[in-house]
Amino acid sequence: MAKSNEPIWWSLFSAGGMVAAMILPVLIIITGILVPFGLVDDDPLNFERIYTALSQSYLIKLILFIVITLPLFHWAHRFRFTLVDVGLKSVSTLISILCYGGAIAGTIIAAIIFLRI
Repeated sequence: MAKSNEPIWWSLFSAGGMVAAMILPVLIIITGILVPFGLVDDDPLNFERIYTALSQSYLIKLILFIVITLPLFHWAHRFRFTLVDVGLKSVSTLISILCYGGAIAGTIIAAIIFLRI
């Protein structure tokens, strides 16, 4: 039986789906609704304090890295299979390279940004 790399992509797909479904809505509510309307903090526009917390905590950097990169792989896997199902099966290899390459490029860019902060 031939070995396949498909389990790797499926595991990243499922992890990205879980992050997108469970963590992103909470972050959107906190950073998009509660903080701007002043329901969480007295001074919601104190970006210096947020930047300092981000630059000093490796745990926050790791969590944000995971929250950014795993949904990229979820998108890549879903988009790949959507394009193949639409009828682009003849260029399936090219679609795979572009989709997963985009997710890998996004992961590398996120890693570089978080390492520089």
